[in-house]
Amino acid sequence: MEILKIVLTILFVIDCIALTVVVLMQEGKSAGLGSIAGAADTYWGQNKGRSMEGALVKSTKFMAILFIVLAAVLNLKVFA
Repeated sequence: MEILKIVLTILFVIDCIALTVVVLMQEGKSAGLGSIAGAADTYWGQNKGRSMEGALVKSTKFMAILFIVLAAVLNLKVFA
């Protein structure tokens, strides 16, 4: 059981670092000020899900869910 706790802790630390990096790589919501003037219908605005920004958003959601699951599992009384 101790080996499982060590492996999960290592995965948790890797997930924490990766989540931090992915969040810092994303652009802020105020970066697209062109939407004020009506330029939101550009190519990148329509295909945001297939762009690099869309991939970063999807990976952030996945890593956040993994973070919550690992945090809950590591706090179970089984590992105490």
